[in-house]
Amino acid sequence: MKNIYWIGIFSLFFIDCASQKKLATATGIKTEINATSIEIQFLSPSIVRILKYPKDVVLDKKSLSVIKTPEKLNLNNTDDANFYTVSSRKLRVKLDRKTATVSFLDLNEKSFFTEIKQAFEFLPTNDAGESSFKVSQSFQLEPDEAIYGLGILQNRKMSQRNQKIRMVQNNTEDFVPFFQSIKGYGLYWDNYSPTTFEDDAKGTTFRSDVGNCIDYYFMLGGNADGVIAQMRELTGQAPMFPLWTFGFWQSKERYKSQEEVVDVVKKYRELQVPLDGIIQDWQYWGDNYHWNAMEFLNPEFPNPQKFVDDVHKLNAHLLISIWSSFGPETIPYKELKSKGMLMDFATWPLSGKDVWPPDMNFPSGVVVYDAYNPDARDIYWKHLKKGLFSLGIDGWWMDSTEPDHLNFKEKDFDNKTFLGSFRKVRNAYPLMTVGGVYDHQRSTASDKRVFILTRSAFAGQQSKGANTWSGDIYASWGALKDQIPAGLNFSMTGIPYWNSDIGGFFLSKFPKKLQDPNYTELYTRWLQFGTFCPMMRSHGADAPREIYQFGKKGDVVYDAIEKFINLRYSLLPYIYSASHEVTANQSSMMRAMVMDFSLDKKTHNVNNQFMFGKSIMVIPVTDAMYTKDEVSNGTPTKVRDLTTIKSTEVYLPANTTWYDFWTNKKIEGGQTISKETPMDIIPLYVKAGAILPMGPKVQYAEEKNWDNLEIRVYTGKDGTFELYEDENDNYNYEKGASSLIKFKWDEASKKLTIAQREGTFDGMLKSRNFKIVFISSENNPIVKTISYKGEAVKLGS
Repeated sequence: MKNIYWIGIFSLFFIDCASQKKLATATGIKTEINATSIEIQFLSPSIVRILKYPKDVVLDKKSLSVIKTPEKLNLNNTDDANFYTVSSRKLRVKLDRKTATVSFLDLNEKSFFTEIKQAFEFLPTNDAGESSFKVSQSFQLEPDEAIYGLGILQNRKMSQRNQKIRMVQNNTEDFVPFFQSIKGYGLYWDNYSPTTFEDDAKGTTFRSDVGNCIDYYFMLGGNADGVIAQMRELTGQAPMFPLWTFGFWQSKERYKSQEEVVDVVKKYRELQVPLDGIIQDWQYWGDNYHWNAMEFLNPEFPNPQKFVDDVHKLNAHLLISIWSSFGPETIPYKELKSKGMLMDFATWPLSGKDVWPPDMNFPSGVVVYDAYNPDARDIYWKHLKKGLFSLGIDGWWMDSTEPDHLNFKEKDFDNKTFLGSFRKVRNAYPLMTVGGVYDHQRSTASDKRVFILTRSAFAGQQSKGANTWSGDIYASWGALKDQIPAGLNFSMTGIPYWNSDIGGFFLSKFPKKLQDPNYTELYTRWLQFGTFCPMMRSHGADAPREIYQFGKKGDVVYDAIEKFINLRYSLLPYIYSASHEVTANQSSMMRAMVMDFSLDKKTHNVNNQFMFGKSIMVIPVTDAMYTKDEVSNGTPTKVRDLTTIKSTEVYLPANTTWYDFWTNKKIEGGQTISKETPMDIIPLYVKAGAILPMGPKVQYAEEKNWDNLEIRVYTGKDGTFELYEDENDNYNYEKGASSLIKFKWDEASKKLTIAQREGTFDGMLKSRNFKIVFISSENNPIVKTISYKGEAVKLGS
């Protein structure tokens, strides 16, 4: 690839290095090579920004994702006949004075990563009537170097080597132009236009449709957690979600009345199956001409305040659907239109009639708003606050935040936004609209944490109180397989909260729906996987998904579903403490195997198992086992077959001892084993040294205090755990209103230390009991109960 750009005519030339001028800056250097301006800007000892642009371009770019400002650093700035070199105390960056190639090295000159020589481009383009460039940069990776990230991808890959990916936000794939390497570094390509990522034998390239500069950030983390920490330092930290968001959520497309919604919650309470939230999908506003009116206009929702209050009286929480588009009869539409804040391309729904396929004799007139405009975001919140937030609704299901772009035409990208053409900023739309709601709610109230469930995401969205789901996927065993690496790669972009529609959204591949045992087996396995995702949420079209739709107590599917919902609630102390690790220590809840076992090369491309927190390994069952084909009256049919218990293969990473969660069987790592997996079991393994708190049996997250927790100590290796608690649903934790209780197991002395409690908050338990369970084998564990009043305690096994 050539180092080229265009200014009227093609030009490629070299200049005498001796005549180059280098300007030293507080953050690095600025120079010009081959008519290209180049800037090296250190933001911290471990984060460096690289800018390249034609020398005649006046650069004035404000990042939509990057919030970090440069630190005051002591940089070492040197040059010789071949290179300009800038070094921090962590990292060295070298710029080739002849080819404008940038390399990244440690202080001993060991290379982390380098650009390919003469492999960047500025190709002139017309962007909605404005002169701009198509920009690209290619990099050289080592042949066997695994990389992770790039967003939610439905490609069933863990490492994203040897891929060509067209990055334009859509319903089921969300793109973040960031990857991290097994070598412990990350790269964020700071461009918001449609972009192609391509990795092949020639190199690794980002190529974007619009940009007046090449702009990327290299960050050195040392390992996966360290890279994620740097990405969050660069683009924003993840706030805490309320405790109740980690319970079980029920939804469907769609509940058609407020009575139906409340009755679902009542039914869960009657069955004594735990539930923390229910979600109201679209059309509570009425017809499509009133799309996303942000008020209850549907006569089946006659008393919105009573609706919300009834859900709350049942100790449940309510999310409600809001969109990035408005129908022409809504008040927000009319205000936005009068101020030129609406875009002009086809979006959902196309027709004003609620029929399929869309009847285009009655176009809906629904259009997307310009979320890039801060005044438009103000208007959006104004109507959301008045129509819905004022009712006490607990959170937002922000649907179609990519947004839906139907009947695509290239000229659609010529739509003018507040920040230029839609093409220029296309992929950042979710960050803008989700961020608008988060920022406004944070400035309005602090007694309720912002919680947003959204369908799309971009770099930096971890700071906007959002959990992203993987869109309207079709139910199939293959789709379930796809979700595991999709969620893991998304987490490795630095955005920690992800989920999927348990059971898949569309059931078109299962025409018999819940009468098909193959589907009910799939739903069961998907729910078991969902138990170990950051949000556990059942949702979909074509058939209801409430537990009682799958039979009754004593039925195999019902019992398996109930078992795993209860398991989720038992794990809440562990999950909530893990969420604190996400916020306080830049951790990740859903962790690719490579994050914790990078020295074991067999983990580098594992796409079917993961760590949930740092203690529990999860191996979802992703193949049908208990459904067989039969012929009845000449017609093929699926039937349940439980006559033989089947098994699932599990890889146990090396240099670690593991315990079977269900049996406490102790197994050495570095081997593949087979685990029996009846309908109510998936393989779960706990690391030796793990300390696992187990909560009480409850009907909702805050029903009971954690005053009698079971603390499981999996012996065999030193281990620690920090139990985190706070007021559960406000931002007082940001002011220090929280507590930590640190547990430490010492394998040599066989003693557990529970440290003095740190911190305090309103409602904190002053005294409690811990039931300590020491696990060392399948034999009976040793159980001891102690009273804890905040002072340090030691006890042996």
